[in-house]
Amino acid sequence: MLARQVAMYIARELTQASLTEIGEAFGGKNHSTVIHAIEKVREQMEKNGTFITQVQNLVARIKG
Repeated sequence: MLARQVAMYIARELTQASLTEIGEAFGGKNHSTVIHAIEKVREQMEKNGTFITQVQNLVARIKG
């Protein structure tokens, strides 16, 4: 579940896709599910320095 939430967070950060579009790309999830995922990832990033580093590294690798 966390991996999907991180993927949704990254999709939101790196694309211009709407919440609905992101949800559809993740198996037909609705926009509120995407909002919840993004909020959960942000909460984890605030609490856990290792987690924020991991997410930042993923974003950097995707950007190339």
